[in-house]
Amino acid sequence: MSHEHHEVDLATMYSQETWDARYAESERIWSGNPNPRLVEHVADLTPGRALDIGCGEGADVVWLAQQGWQATGVDVSEVALLRAAEHAEGAGVEDKVAWERVDLMGGGELPGDMDLVSVQFFHPPVDRFAELTQRMGAAVRPGGHLLVVGHHPADLETGVRKPHGPDLLFTPDRVTAALPEADWEVLVADVPTRDHPTDDGPVTVTDTVVLARRR
Repeated sequence: MSHEHHEVDLATMYSQETWDARYAESERIWSGNPNPRLVEHVADLTPGRALDIGCGEGADVVWLAQQGWQATGVDVSEVALLRAAEHAEGAGVEDKVAWERVDLMGGGELPGDMDLVSVQFFHPPVDRFAELTQRMGAAVRPGGHLLVVGHHPADLETGVRKPHGPDLLFTPDRVTAALPEADWEVLVADVPTRDHPTDDGPVTVTDTVVLARRR
């Protein structure tokens, strides 16, 4: 049994070069379907202005636009954003979406005054987790929602999260601890499971899900 170690190099893990190269490797990296936790928690919200952080190839942004949101996707990768724009055009929602290259880790500014900010599977380093969560939350207008979804540490036992390293996976507590109670009402802090397809059949994985409303 080989123990393959993916060393997590934080210096390059979040860079435009890393992600441009990753997206350039294949026609499509992700499924093209919206993240199930987004669908689950946003379906009942009144559409307004939405921001998807780390939007990748744009599936979540396209889905939001189809639900009636004015949706902006930001990502560090130019290649991903070009692909996302093509996806939106193919879906006929290009007039309801906007794309912006933002290097959040490098201090890039996020567009603000959003009714919804969705952060799906962005795993900041521990020492910057609170700061980045607060910056993402600052893009939410009062009365708006922040949805953070990540891989839970329980997934380390499944073997499907090797590149993330143990410190990058997080529990709901890490998210809620970064959201001051005076500013946020936590509506959901949950650890649901789902089946994740692998070459050897489905594996049960655990998601961290936090939905909070800005007071």
